[in-house]
Amino acid sequence: MPDAPRVVPTSDCHDCGGRCLLNVHVRDDRIVRITSDDGPATQYRACAKGRAFRQMVTGAERVNYPMKRVGQRGEGHFQRITWDEALDTVATEIKRVRATSGSRDIMFVSGSGNGGKINGFGQPVENLLNISGGCTSKWGSPSAEGSRFASLATYGTLETAHTREDLLNSALIVMWGWNPAVSLHGSGTRLYLAEARARGAQIVALDPYYSDSAAAFADTWIPLRPGTDTALLVALARVMLREDLVDREYIARYTTGFEKFEAYLTGETDATPKTPQWAAAITGASVKQIEWLARLMATRRPTALMPGFGPGRSAHGEQFHRACITLAAMTGNIGIHGGGAAGHGLIFGPRLAVAPNPLEDAAGETFSGFDSSEKSRFRVQTTEFWDAVLGGRAAGFASDCRLLYIVSNNCLNQYLNTNKGRRALAKPEFIVVHEPYLSATAKFADILLPVTSQLENEDLARPLYPELYYLHLNPAITPRGESKTDFEIARELGKRLGVSNFNGKTVPQSIAELVARPELAAEIRDYPRLRREGILRTAEKTPRVAFAPQMADIERHPFPTPSGRIEIYSERIARLNREDLPPLPQYRPAWEGPEDPLSGEFPLQLITPHAKRRANSVFDRVPWLRELEPQALTINPRDAARRGIAEGDLLRVFNGRGQTLVPARVSGRVMPGVVSLDQGAWYAPDGAGIDRGGCANVLTRDLPSPGGAFPSNTALVEVEKAKS
Repeated sequence: MPDAPRVVPTSDCHDCGGRCLLNVHVRDDRIVRITSDDGPATQYRACAKGRAFRQMVTGAERVNYPMKRVGQRGEGHFQRITWDEALDTVATEIKRVRATSGSRDIMFVSGSGNGGKINGFGQPVENLLNISGGCTSKWGSPSAEGSRFASLATYGTLETAHTREDLLNSALIVMWGWNPAVSLHGSGTRLYLAEARARGAQIVALDPYYSDSAAAFADTWIPLRPGTDTALLVALARVMLREDLVDREYIARYTTGFEKFEAYLTGETDATPKTPQWAAAITGASVKQIEWLARLMATRRPTALMPGFGPGRSAHGEQFHRACITLAAMTGNIGIHGGGAAGHGLIFGPRLAVAPNPLEDAAGETFSGFDSSEKSRFRVQTTEFWDAVLGGRAAGFASDCRLLYIVSNNCLNQYLNTNKGRRALAKPEFIVVHEPYLSATAKFADILLPVTSQLENEDLARPLYPELYYLHLNPAITPRGESKTDFEIARELGKRLGVSNFNGKTVPQSIAELVARPELAAEIRDYPRLRREGILRTAEKTPRVAFAPQMADIERHPFPTPSGRIEIYSERIARLNREDLPPLPQYRPAWEGPEDPLSGEFPLQLITPHAKRRANSVFDRVPWLRELEPQALTINPRDAARRGIAEGDLLRVFNGRGQTLVPARVSGRVMPGVVSLDQGAWYAPDGAGIDRGGCANVLTRDLPSPGGAFPSNTALVEVEKAKS
């Protein structure tokens, strides 16, 4: 009888919105199963993705050895080489580019495929490149740049969240484009929503798609046309103003600029009153729904307005987030238990940065679209990345991309306008990619370096969203093949770049040094227990509430804005003097929205939400998960009937940028005029360049929103039955 497997508590830190405890059962260095229901914190148990992780570790597309390209870029043909040959080649190419044209022509691109604090987000490699001579990097969050911009402009900080258990104090929860049943937004969020509803909280969902969260938690669903959310928000504000439901005392004490917003609402500034009738014609919500919701939000307190990132991933998406914050202020719900700041959603507390990037602002993550210092920092806005690679200096960018270094990022798949990306990746003289799997992007590498999966390395993690616990990633198995961590690769490459003292510590030593910092030691009071059990909650007994000190004494604790108040009108934005970026929250019609003339040719609005079986593009190739939920385009029965489409038909989804073939899912869960295709499915072009993987980004447009938002939910398409 075989020995019982040992159980290793750990986690996976992909960008799924959760941080869950995994108990990995291992026998003979092989994962036999993964559980999550046992242990000290079952509210953080894993979904199907975490439980299926063992198929990721052993999948057919796992990269186990250093490889060099032997075919054309993109074909995915490689030859195994040694680590010495691989790292010597990478170092030689870095030195060559620096010697001939300078460090700015090395472009570094990282992502969220690994969220650990030692190995995560490519930071060991980016730190090495900057310390050894510099590089060009990107700025702008594909997930949430609209929210970042709005929070920094209005609050002066990204730390705007209450801890999730504070939802139990809410009388009303408004889920606006927020789908935590799928995108999680904290592993325990669903539990708190269910309990809040059981305690009597009223829950309203606004979304063009009847999401799993709307189905599971909401009392009312209001469908909206994509990109029109801000119109509804300002109409709600207009109703509150008309019916004297604004908390005037709160506005006077804690905000600045409301009188200018009031003039916009009444139409004084543009001759267009933002009435419910005006918003109904734009959004598809009825006048009755708009007036009902405005009265409800103004009178049922405390209200937690929970804006998801999806509505902000649109043209003018930053305006959605600024309008949400303004509505939270108008109803007096900022800084109180059960309310919410409707901001970016980081929790205040110690940052977990290790060896900060030399180019990072002293204040941390304050790099955003209204920071005029960006242009001198050799950074490229993420939405313009393909144009920067293709055009370089001749197109007005700060550098030419001669060497592209990609870590923890399947950018070909996840950045907008994938077909342009394919053309762009043919241009650099040299591309190096760190990847555990042969992703769509990895196929374009000249040198492909295998990195460990998150069940094979040690790291420290904290939830992305506001929950009070820490995770220790204990390695469950030895690394497959010859794979190494990003940390180890950076250290070995550093020796070849003449930075022999880049980092002489081991990962365990680095973690121990991190948790010994006073600000972390106060939260992680029992590090041996954290390592032993894999998870440790902080000792706090009550929820954290963003801006509670400001509410208690605004003079002693001003907001970190130039005025010290919540800036409904932003002088910093006004100084940019951009017509497309108003200093007040305003509705601006989206390009490729319902009002765009292009809708005559491409009449369906595309949304690209997260899939329950993927974390962005991670997990897409896991057989168990593909069987659980096949990739499909959801189309309303009315739109399907007009096109002769039935459930399961193979569809051609197309516009002027590309086309993809994907099965039909005919459902009333998506509103008429809208189609939904989950983002993250791997790009798989055939010989004619037609994607057969259901990759949503062959259809999206790589045009940044004025505040830097990533408009992945702003695209017009047409759909027809495929001929083959």
